[in-house]
Amino acid sequence: MAGGPCPGPCPGPALPADAVRYRLFAAGGPGGQALLPRCARAALLRLAPLLASYIWQRQPFRLRCVPGCGETPAHIGGTTLFGDNVEDEWFIVYLVREITREFPGLAARIDDNDGEFLLIEAADFLPKWLNPENSENRVFFYKGELHIIPLAETEEQGCDLPAVSPTISQALTLLSRRSEEFLAAEPIRAAIDKRISGYPEKIQASFHRAHCYLPAGIAAVLRQRPSLVAPAVQAFYLRDPGDLRACRCFRTFPPDQRVMTLVTFTKCLYAQLVQQKFVPDRRSGYTLPLPSHPQYKAHELGMKLAHGFEMLCSKCSEVSPGAKRNVLSGPLWERFLSSLEEKQYFKGEMKGSAKYLERLHMAEDYFQQSVAQPESSEVSPGDEILRLLQTTTIDLEEFEREAACLPPEDDDSWLEITPDDLDQMLKEARSDSPPSSHEEEQKYDLEAVAESMKAFVSKVSTHEGAEMPWSVDESHVTFDVDSFTKALDRILGADSDSEELDSDDLDEEQEFVSSEEDDEDLDAENQRQDPNELIGSLKSYMDEMDQELAQTHVGKSFTTQKKGASSVNAATSQSAGPDSGSEETELTPVDVDVNLVTNLLESYSAQSGLAGPTSNILQSMGVFLPENADRAASGKGGTE
Repeated sequence: MAGGPCPGPCPGPALPADAVRYRLFAAGGPGGQALLPRCARAALLRLAPLLASYIWQRQPFRLRCVPGCGETPAHIGGTTLFGDNVEDEWFIVYLVREITREFPGLAARIDDNDGEFLLIEAADFLPKWLNPENSENRVFFYKGELHIIPLAETEEQGCDLPAVSPTISQALTLLSRRSEEFLAAEPIRAAIDKRISGYPEKIQASFHRAHCYLPAGIAAVLRQRPSLVAPAVQAFYLRDPGDLRACRCFRTFPPDQRVMTLVTFTKCLYAQLVQQKFVPDRRSGYTLPLPSHPQYKAHELGMKLAHGFEMLCSKCSEVSPGAKRNVLSGPLWERFLSSLEEKQYFKGEMKGSAKYLERLHMAEDYFQQSVAQPESSEVSPGDEILRLLQTTTIDLEEFEREAACLPPEDDDSWLEITPDDLDQMLKEARSDSPPSSHEEEQKYDLEAVAESMKAFVSKVSTHEGAEMPWSVDESHVTFDVDSFTKALDRILGADSDSEELDSDDLDEEQEFVSSEEDDEDLDAENQRQDPNELIGSLKSYMDEMDQELAQTHVGKSFTTQKKGASSVNAATSQSAGPDSGSEETELTPVDVDVNLVTNLLESYSAQSGLAGPTSNILQSMGVFLPENADRAASGKGGTE
């Protein structure tokens, strides 16, 4: 696409809920934009060994040249639907970071429908000033590291740093000149690095290989294009009654010629397929053996996958054998193939061997989808399947020979998560250094429980939520006596210059005061009184309340401080009851810490091992209460 930037703003359509957008800009200014097409092609060639064998949930990673529009300069990038597999989104984060590392002249922005999801991942370590309202165009990958452009803190900085969200051009200029100053804090970068750690080795760990009893045509198609398993699973997983009508009579993949083969899924695709309960239509010809059959799972998986392929093909029209575009030739394909050989993509396999051809087909699939194919001429999965069926020779004898010596399928025990596994995952998500043993997890201190809860209550919170104290070792809460006294004076009306009550307080006061004259008389009377007298009067009210409550059973619900005989006398007075005639009941102070811990433990026990407010708050502060021993002994403890 040619032409200059379009005038005015160019916001573009809103991102879907399961899509990620990535844009790479020339940090050197307009002069570097001319190199963007070359950078896009070089990046795809550089990443080919990783991307050729990857199976995407919905759409692949693509880099396209995008002209400038409004305040957005020309760039390379794309948008990828990742569906239910969020790992696709984080793999793209890894790819974008690596591109900026390999091409230092590029700066990358990446976001989804949640906005700056990289900041969400590192939310525990962000500076106070950074929020969703001012974070736009401030977060970039540059030279392989995360950068955050700050707000202007001084007048001198204000000349360069915009107080509101900068434009992308402004941000790119700042990055090219002062990138060292904008490097994100180490904890923020560590949080992102931890989330994408393990790549590229993690790619193989995301696969699951399983035996499937499939029509020979599907086995031949998957041998040519292993990535087509993803749209087939999605078609079956998201089926509707209209799709199932096409499977009453299998025209493309009849069940009369089926073979046992090994199919490579991602774990997400495999879970979607295996967890679906489905009974085929009797008219389809697909039948399943008894569940006790040793190959029942392979038959069931093959039946479901065949339905997905049939649904894809039913939505396509017939195509002629000559309709296949011959893109696997020419200088671009030759350079692409040479790049793969230089990077040892074929792993030393002999040309023409089964392993070599398998990897070659994956490379051809990647080349057609991401390198050679324009976005405007995308081919639907069903059309691709029909083309492959018309150009592929199906050798049943060869499939049967391969079925006799198939490698074992992968263990799918990872589908089952025990309560202990779930607890461990939650603890690891909460802490970067989880306890190394079960015994260490059971260590706890009741004093730490009380101090943690006090620290939580004392934290300053706003309408945006409560702040969690990360450690009980933080500085203790300070109490400003003067400020408290002044606030109390304003409440009691002792300060003639006190602030007016807010609208809610005025509304409440009008319910009890009949007229404005009564209000003025009451305020004038309060102002004439001495503040010390008002405080003394308040204290006398509190003493009288204590004396009255002492004659009730309310005090028995609290644990008091033990002070020798005084506590015994207090208990005796309380046990005497309201009719004892005692007027001078000795009051002992309540033990706040003991009552706090007691109530917390009772609340935790009432959770019965399930999630609840007590465990959630304490765990967020790094305090883990042990399992209820009584419930554990009766077999009711732990997560149910």
